[in-house]
Formats: sequence, structure tokens, C-alpha cells
Amino acid sequence: MSVRTRRLRCVAAVALAAGLALGSAACSKSDDKDGGSSGEKVKLTVDTFGNFGYTQALKDFNASHPNIEAVERKNGELKDFEPKLTQWIATGAGAGDVVGLEEGTLLKYLQQADKFVNLLDLGGAELESRFPAWKWERGKAKSGELIGIGTDVGGLALCYRKDLVEAAGLPGDREAFGELVSTWEKYIEAGKKFKASGAKAAWIDSGSSVVQPFVMQNAETWFFSNDDKFIGDTNPAVKQAFDVAMQMNELGLSAKLVRWTPDWDAGFKNSAFATVPCASWYAGPGVLQQRAGAELSGKWDLTTIPGKYGNWGGSYLAIPKQSKHQKEAYELIKFLSSKEGQLASFQEAGGMPSNLEAAADPAFSGKVDAYLNNAPFGKIFSESVKDLKPIYLG
Repeated sequence: MSVRTRRLRCVAAVALAAGLALGSAACSKSDDKDGGSSGEKVKLTVDTFGNFGYTQALKDFNASHPNIEAVERKNGELKDFEPKLTQWIATGAGAGDVVGLEEGTLLKYLQQADKFVNLLDLGGAELESRFPAWKWERGKAKSGELIGIGTDVGGLALCYRKDLVEAAGLPGDREAFGELVSTWEKYIEAGKKFKASGAKAAWIDSGSSVVQPFVMQNAETWFFSNDDKFIGDTNPAVKQAFDVAMQMNELGLSAKLVRWTPDWDAGFKNSAFATVPCASWYAGPGVLQQRAGAELSGKWDLTTIPGKYGNWGGSYLAIPKQSKHQKEAYELIKFLSSKEGQLASFQEAGGMPSNLEAAADPAFSGKVDAYLNNAPFGKIFSESVKDLKPIYLG
């Protein structure tokens, strides 16, 4: 979110104008045959939200599948896409051949497994070895159907303005700064010192930016138990997370901006805050760099998140049963979830690959980000998920 935004994809991910009928496809009279007897290409639509980084990946897929033409339909942010996808799935019409399902809203679609293709029926079991066990299992409905194949994961770090931190008398070196803020308690104490220095910027963009990382680090469940009973009012980790957020607001450390709004966007460019917890998709070109702009290149840096590890966001690709080209859509999902497909997505949008081979490849693991003051992007984010114990989102 994930970005944080967290990013989906005749490959429909999630977000178009409610009434657009997606890619029924200029295929021939035979829907599931590669191009049909007339030789026309099967046209696939991928519905996405945020930035899935599929521009080059789709070009590569189309080049290697001359009988198929896959196009991306971008649907704005998740908040724009989600109502549309909900309507398409409910009415059985309008969705693309492939759609993106965001981690935080995944469960409601798993509970509607009958509306999606069971990817195991198309040979999906062949893809299991590509992914960490937790990422693979999370794409399954409780009744056993495989609904989603993983795209990115959202390893966590802390993005910070090195220049603003140093101007306040705090260490700007990423290792020294990371140690200074190694726990949420230390992070708040450092924020107090930052404010006391007279800095014009706030310490953090929003107190709410702490909530998701904190819960991810300190709980096995969030608002719902493993048997889907609401526990948001009794889960101690949730209360602690909101207490930390409120404490930061009360101490005057927060810019009190609402994420994913124009004011929040402007806050990056106007240097309204000095630090922000950030997922891999957030720190890359899709969110922070896009909003902060080229003039702040090298001023932002990256260090370990308080608490050291965690995951924020990540998405899946699914095929609605309403698709008329399910076999071809599966071929597309296979490609987009491959090492090559996920590395192409990373290069374009910065999302951390969930494909194990892609994550281990030097193109990711050795990635140094010039925008983030040459921070070891791949190393920091890889280590943030190394000991991950994912929680049940419900």
C-alpha cells in the first residue's frame, strides 16, 4: 500500500467507470481458442489501480504471444477502483479479464469464490514454488479454490529527509539515524528533538501512518479474528497503535495530513514533513518520487523502519468468471507473476517482487536508488520481510 497505493490489472485490476464493458475482445466466434479460426487476436483487458508498473511487462507479453493483445485499464487509486470492481463482480459484467485485488480488500472476494475462476483448474498449482508460503496461501479461499496469484509485497522502511534531519541536529547517516529511531518509542523521542530544534517541517505526515506498520509488527490479527469475528475494539495491538498515533498528534509531531489527498501530495513537494513510514511500492517512483519531484532527488533517504520489519500492502491478480478468455488470461497472469514480469514491474513502479527468484535477483536485491541518496533499496526492503510473520487481515 501498499502503496501505498497501494497498485491492478482484459487484465482488470480494479477501477474504471462503472458501466464500461471491458474487453469482450475482438476474438473470433470461438472465445477460448487462440485467435480463433479467423486469425484475429484475443484482446485482454487488465484492470489496475495505483501503479502496477505494467507498461513494459505488457509489451513483453504481447511480443511473446502474437495471438493475444493485452492492454491495461488504469482506474486511479484503490479508493476509485474498489467501488467499481465490487459492482462488476456483483452484477457479473464490466470487469476485465484480469483484475487486481488489493491485500486489504482481498478477503471479501475470497468469500465470493464462485465469482472467480479457480486457477487450480487452469494449472495454477505449477506456480506455487514461485512464492513464499504465506503469499501463496493468502490467495486461496477457505474452501480451497485458488483465486489470486501474488504480485508485489510491501516490505517496510522509513523514508526521511536527510537535509531536514541534519539541519535539526540529528544524524543524517542512514545507519546512525536508523539506530536513533529503532523503536517507536525512540522514534517519538527523536521527533521531540526535531520539533525542539525549531524545524518548520513536521516530524511525520500523519499519525495514521504509524497505525498499519505498528499493527503489522505486533499482532497476529487486526480487526477480525481468524474465524472472522470482529475484535477491533478488543485487540490490544490496535489500541496501542492508535495510542501511538494520538500521542504523536498531541505532541505536535504530525502534519495532520490525510493520505492520498491533494494536500498530502503537496506536502511532499513543500517539505511539510521530515519522515514517513514507507513500503517498497511507496518509496519507489509510484508514490514518493512522483509527488516530491526531481528537485528533491538526493534529499530523501531510506533507513530501517522502527521495529525493524513488517509488510504494508501487496496485491493479487485474479480472473473473474465473466471473462470470455480465461485460458489466455491465465497465460497473462503466469507471465506477470514470473521473474521477468515482476522485475519489469519493479523497474517501472518500485513494487517489491513476491516472486522468490525475482526478489533474489541482483536487479532487485542489489538495487541502489539514486533518488533516495543512493540508498541500498533492495537490501533494506528484503531484510524487512525476512522474518515476517504475516497477520490475518480479515
